[in-house]
Amino acid sequence: MNGLRIAIVVLTLAGIALGAIPGLRMNRATIAVVGATLFIVAGGLGFEDALGAIDLDTIALLFGMMVLNANLRIAGFFDLVAGRLARHAHSPRTLLAVVTFSAGTLSAIFLNDTIVLVFTPLVLELARAGGLPPMPFLVAVATAANVGSVATIIGNPQNMLVGVASGIGFLRFFAVLAPVAVVGLGVVWLVIYVLYRSDLAPRLVATRPPEPKVYRPLLWKSTVATAALLLALVAGVTPPLAALIAASLLLVTRRLAPEHVFQEIDWGLLVFFCGLFVVSRGAETTGMSAALFGWLRATVGAGLPGLATVTAVLSNVVSNVPAVLLLEPTIPTLPAPERAWLTVAMASTLAGNLTLLGSVANLIVAESARREGVRLGFAEYLRAGVPITLATLAVGVGWLLLVP
Repeated sequence: MNGLRIAIVVLTLAGIALGAIPGLRMNRATIAVVGATLFIVAGGLGFEDALGAIDLDTIALLFGMMVLNANLRIAGFFDLVAGRLARHAHSPRTLLAVVTFSAGTLSAIFLNDTIVLVFTPLVLELARAGGLPPMPFLVAVATAANVGSVATIIGNPQNMLVGVASGIGFLRFFAVLAPVAVVGLGVVWLVIYVLYRSDLAPRLVATRPPEPKVYRPLLWKSTVATAALLLALVAGVTPPLAALIAASLLLVTRRLAPEHVFQEIDWGLLVFFCGLFVVSRGAETTGMSAALFGWLRATVGAGLPGLATVTAVLSNVVSNVPAVLLLEPTIPTLPAPERAWLTVAMASTLAGNLTLLGSVANLIVAESARREGVRLGFAEYLRAGVPITLATLAVGVGWLLLVP
């Protein structure tokens, strides 16, 4: 019977890694839920135990951030900021720098997936207006959003998992990993410039993005809620509660219908996390996590570089969020667990840049570009993804070996 349960976990993780099941209309969320249900039916967990496996702190943090981002998006905040930044770019190299550093910086605060949704159509429009090839800017949006998000607990879902599981404070997390993000963004710009230097030759570029539609009352309210979130995090409020406080400030309203906000919520991601928590607990109860722990112990004999390598490889096999959940039971037992947690956050995030399938943000960029008639292919992305990933991981490991 344990063999059946292991098979369910392995097949579920394989489906999540692929993102679909051939012949069926299933995505990662439905695969995770079906896998979790099958594991319960197979006797791997009792129903109450399965519900207990769901980390409500992480779900609350994700939900609160989604409500905040939904209000900012409806208010026109992201379009306004991106448009204002783009106006300062008058050459291809400057435009690449603006896209890279603004996408990375905003991703550290507002989730990388949210930022690429906004930036992808904008850079396509700017590239068309300036007569520039869109490819270097699309690659920059995807890779910079991933790299920038490494800086904070609220930058991406896997960092949220690490923040909740480790108890590392917002300021400590930021102080250690923000330098990795800053240097990493410089790496992104340099690699893309070298690869596409003929397309980015000096010339004058007209960058006049269309004036965004801004709903100013909601914009001001959302800005205040964002400030409240950051102040709460700096003051030491736990990230889930801080996110719910910001969300609650926005949900008390006379103007915006709740249905309008809830339509913007990525319910599929929340469902995915719930199912994945159960599947990950299944990996623990079947002994798969113990086997992974043995492999990890043997590999981490080399220290943090070994842990970063294991995390990066696992993130590209089963995706970064499942990788963090599979590693979660083993990290507290390692020497210097705080440093180990920070290494897992860093490596799982930066590893997402290796291939086009490495992170959801990459896929969002590719799909948004496809709808605009531009194809960002696997091989094209790989040209930049491999050197960016290897270089930023080296920067991250080197820095974590130095910080106290």
